[in-house]
Amino acid sequence: MAMDKSHQSELIRLKALQEKANMGGGAKALEKRHAAGKLTARERIDLLFDPGSFVELNELAESQSRDFGMQEKKVPGDGVVTGYGTVNGRLVCAYSQDATVLGGSVGTIHGKKICFIMDEAFKMRVPMVGLNDSGGGRLNEGFFASEGVAGMFFRNTRASGVVPQISAMMGSCAGVAVYSPAITDFVVMVEEKSHMVITGPAVIKSVTGEDVTMEDLGGARVHSRKSGTAHFTAKDDASCIELVKKLLGYLPANCDESPPVTPCSDDPDRTDEGLMDVVPADFRKAYDIRGVILNVVDDGEFFEVLPHFATNIIIGFARMEGHTVGIVANQPKVWAGSLDVDSADKAARFIRFCDAFNIPLLNFVDVPGYFPGVRQEHMGIIRHGAKMLYAYAEATVPKVTLALRKEYGGAVMAMCCVGMGVDQMLAWPIAQLVVLDTKTAVNLIYRKEIQDADDPDAYREQKIEEYDHKYSNPFHAASNMLVHRVIAPAETRPQLIRALRALRNKRRPEPQRRHGNIPL
Repeated sequence: MAMDKSHQSELIRLKALQEKANMGGGAKALEKRHAAGKLTARERIDLLFDPGSFVELNELAESQSRDFGMQEKKVPGDGVVTGYGTVNGRLVCAYSQDATVLGGSVGTIHGKKICFIMDEAFKMRVPMVGLNDSGGGRLNEGFFASEGVAGMFFRNTRASGVVPQISAMMGSCAGVAVYSPAITDFVVMVEEKSHMVITGPAVIKSVTGEDVTMEDLGGARVHSRKSGTAHFTAKDDASCIELVKKLLGYLPANCDESPPVTPCSDDPDRTDEGLMDVVPADFRKAYDIRGVILNVVDDGEFFEVLPHFATNIIIGFARMEGHTVGIVANQPKVWAGSLDVDSADKAARFIRFCDAFNIPLLNFVDVPGYFPGVRQEHMGIIRHGAKMLYAYAEATVPKVTLALRKEYGGAVMAMCCVGMGVDQMLAWPIAQLVVLDTKTAVNLIYRKEIQDADDPDAYREQKIEEYDHKYSNPFHAASNMLVHRVIAPAETRPQLIRALRALRNKRRPEPQRRHGNIPL
């Protein structure tokens, strides 16, 4: 006999299902997470979104599998919380995997839920944030789960360059659970709590005989310093989510919008004679390029990306007159700022991200060339170095380059010079824009004359002085329109801001094609 239904009885049923969904894997499992210093999936969502703004979708979706005991393991929500809300007043879509439900594994419904919210982010044209905590594909459901997994990869790729995608790695993620984050724009990892691996230590031991811990294999330190997979690290769940929120503040909602503009109290006409103390005129002396960046940008705030990987180049976000800019800068205190395989990859992807999302590029250049050596040649410095050339040439956003000291060889082009589509090329008076440093150039040009001279050292010094005066200075480059303005170091901030103002409405027609073929 059918039970009589009423509004009240169905509301009671709804509340019971919602409570079950809220409990995930149960009270004991939630307590265990807290004991391990981790937040629950819903606590993470609460930290990400503005209070009361989150709207959960597909809360009651559950696995339809009946095999391998799955009938008894069903939980409303199927191990992932999905929905949308506001982050600092701006609309964002997100999912948060619940490791208390079958280890956060990606089953058929679990995957479809994530695909659904990805589709919503794409339609709404808003950022997509993934709070990842998954052991990988759900073995209990066999190959059926692959549709959702593959669907995630497909949607990550379709949304790439359309809406920003950020992945926060909040636990130990393996196999298919790491490839979706790897396609996204930025990855944040929690130190000592999160891991990213294709195969775990046990499998590696059985196949290769190698002994390795999960931390040494795929922890935050490994991926932020060695592999370059993690753009940021955080000490705990709360600071990880705060970092995600800070990053979102620099970015537009989608590719058709400009980044948000914040009020700026830092005088755009501020000058600073101290910059000449930060950057030694003696090219043999190293310095930290961050000293220049922090001096020039609004309020000395620089949000560095990949700070511990390929440290011979610096990338990150800042604001100039309240507007977001992407910064690419050589780091003279590491290998004299020369470029290598990893730094080229690091810079090229960042340049392409900025170009996709209407973020102007500021380039601070002090580069002696590509790092020489057999290892770099064999690792493919030609192919990897070409990525920077391609990325800058392809970029249509405003591009402003400042030559501080050294601009030598092919690395000049890799840092975006005249001929590479730079919009304004500026230089300090001490800068040298040449194929080779003066001493090396003179030794090659006057090799025979130096050998035949009565006093080879004196002759060499005379030719170095002549070459320096004629070629190794920005004034020669400016006379050939290879530098558009030579500026005093103290004037760096106002001159860069004026260039960016002038370029704010830049438009450049692009050729009709499917897409180019970057040398990956």
